[in-house]
Amino acid sequence: MNKLACSCAMLLLATSVSAQTPQVTTEDYKRAQSFLSTNAQRFVDHTPGRPTWLADERLLLRDVHASGVTYMLADPKSGILKPAFDHHKLAAALSAAGTGTVRATSLSLNDVNYSPDRKLMRFQFGSANYTADLSAYVLQKETRKGSGSAFQRTPATAADGPPTLSPDGTKAVFIRSYNLWLRDLVTGKESQLTTDGVKDYGYATDNAGWKSSERAIVAWSPDSKKIATFKQDQRHLNDMYLVTTNVGAPTLKQWKYAMPSDKKVAMIERVIIDTEQPKVISLQVDADPHRATLSDDIASSGTFDDVQWNRAGTRLTFVSTSRYHNEEKIRIADAATGRVDELFEEKVKTQYESGWGAINWRFLDKSNEIVWFSERDDRGHLYLYDTRNGKFKNRITGGNWIVTKLIHIDEAKRQAYFMACGIQKENPYFAQLCRINLDGKNFRVLTPEAGNHRVEFSPSMKYFTDEWSKPDVPAQAAVRDLDGKISVQLPKTDISRLLAAGWKAPVPVTVKAADGTTDLYGLMYTPSNLDPSRKYPLVDYIYPGPQGGSIGNWSFAAARRDNQALAELGFIVVEIEGTSNPLRTKSFHDKSYGNMAENTLPDQVAGIRELARRYPYIDLNRVGIWGHSGGGFATAAAMFRYPDFFKVGIAESGNHDNRNYEDDWGDRYNGPISDEAYAAQANQTYAANLKGKLMLAHGMMDDNVPPYNTLLVVEALEKANKDYDLVIFPNSAHSFGRYNTYMMRRRWDYFVKNLAGAEPPKEFKIEILADTR
Repeated sequence: MNKLACSCAMLLLATSVSAQTPQVTTEDYKRAQSFLSTNAQRFVDHTPGRPTWLADERLLLRDVHASGVTYMLADPKSGILKPAFDHHKLAAALSAAGTGTVRATSLSLNDVNYSPDRKLMRFQFGSANYTADLSAYVLQKETRKGSGSAFQRTPATAADGPPTLSPDGTKAVFIRSYNLWLRDLVTGKESQLTTDGVKDYGYATDNAGWKSSERAIVAWSPDSKKIATFKQDQRHLNDMYLVTTNVGAPTLKQWKYAMPSDKKVAMIERVIIDTEQPKVISLQVDADPHRATLSDDIASSGTFDDVQWNRAGTRLTFVSTSRYHNEEKIRIADAATGRVDELFEEKVKTQYESGWGAINWRFLDKSNEIVWFSERDDRGHLYLYDTRNGKFKNRITGGNWIVTKLIHIDEAKRQAYFMACGIQKENPYFAQLCRINLDGKNFRVLTPEAGNHRVEFSPSMKYFTDEWSKPDVPAQAAVRDLDGKISVQLPKTDISRLLAAGWKAPVPVTVKAADGTTDLYGLMYTPSNLDPSRKYPLVDYIYPGPQGGSIGNWSFAAARRDNQALAELGFIVVEIEGTSNPLRTKSFHDKSYGNMAENTLPDQVAGIRELARRYPYIDLNRVGIWGHSGGGFATAAAMFRYPDFFKVGIAESGNHDNRNYEDDWGDRYNGPISDEAYAAQANQTYAANLKGKLMLAHGMMDDNVPPYNTLLVVEALEKANKDYDLVIFPNSAHSFGRYNTYMMRRRWDYFVKNLAGAEPPKEFKIEILADTR
């Protein structure tokens, strides 16, 4: 070959390589950041948002649009949707009241409510409360006294926890020096309810290891006279330690943190306290492990989990959960004597859960029954039991779908309202509101439209709002009556401005699991300027659960993490809900029970391979993966166990060795396995297998997943003489807080450089703008 021909060949080769190599610039990063969070959301108009039901059964909507905000009132009785007030007149009145210039399209009101005759509107604007006469728009500035004003008037000691109010708003209980105290909110008088609480053995204390608060965990009786709570014994547990990074001596954070290897976990001794004639009644039952049917956080529901009073406050129904969540005992206690009767129990081979995001069992006072949730036939359904003898009465729901959330039971009509998944063939994760009689008859879907539905009932339970959408289809919303009939059509979400800004919807995909037969569902994000003739590296975002999945919310969203932003930098980004994730069958969910290190990874590999066959622009030789928390655990496992498939990984805040993570996680999803079995699942065991590029990241004040999890992997990599990258956040917790966008930028840079083979712009600063509407 002569020199000229050689030069031409080299030029052609360089041109070919250049055509395949992305040129990532500062402008590319700016375009990518435009698809983050509120940067994208501010181009979406008429988002339903969370509506506010008023006492008179009308619905107050904050309608956000291109021009600003309009407050709307929907009246399901008349079917009318109209502005809630004259925005221009109210803005003028507020401006005249000395609040500065107020624009009619930028009103920001809180705590809006109306007088019974609807002539007066009360609201909060800024830090002040006002009453507006809607006939003349005359404002009166007022000082409102809340039910907790007495609590605020009387100084509390620094050691007091936040108050937990009684149903009638006249009392509050709080923790002081490990004991429970009562405060009369009318007089401000305090009285001590318990006296024997001590450090690590106190009343109503909340500590799940990964989550805690100073608020008293109690369940008030409906008549505001008694409380159900517990005395928590964690004296025998080991301590967890974290230290700050600062000039001078560091500050030590120390708290009780049980682990799977511990012979004993935190225990709760159940009590009922009479607040009228202060008396502690111990329930006549052995102490229970600090567990609940929803999780190990005894207050996952926002209050004391798995306890329900009868209306008279004379009986308490509760569920005791075993350490490994495989035994549930349903019991009922006499509030006066503490006597406990056993009703029935449920035992499972793996782990029991009462629902997803909500507890799905109910005590029915009027009929002496319990609606119980069970996956006994591999799908989550409702069953009816008699509390007088603990006997099974009948099955309530059944079918090739699951009950996900029990919302309401109309005891008079003997009907249950609940969310269900799996009815729509298009996607088993799409939820719908359904109704059924407690005898199992007259099943009805109340929200039939295709898509994922989210509902919220009115105070009287006569109406509900319904918002439905898909990941690639914006939301519609309406007010419906209890038969599902639409009473008021609400504004439809408009994404025309978002599309004009270059936004691209994710592509719903269905692939086969590693078993070759099970359908898996996911989302795929592609660059807005996708060139099908090119080859693109792929990034797999993973959250393996088992309590959740990578996608989480199947409703429409303008931004899902930084998935589309990362795609804009020249990647295909995928999320695949693998086996071992919830909201399908129990056998699907239990796929990795006893071996959490599987992390849905066989499914991820199989799914990505199938997508590459379907979409030739995916480059199977350049596959990356990243995740946070459980996703960090999965990412490092992917790099060590599939080193020839995954070339670049970013593992953030990973629980890499579950012997070093809080007790309930391993207890629940691994069961009572040995230390050797835990070691076989630990990521540091396989660190020597690393072939690709791995970045580890952790906050050194992470009280959820302590940073020692990542440091174990670091030590193993160094022992194996492996190169790695490490990002440390000295004073940050689990999600990095203010440094979240810094980590995001480092993530983009890492994939751009090591997976796409390009040079990222130096130290680009990601900015997320507020949606000021």
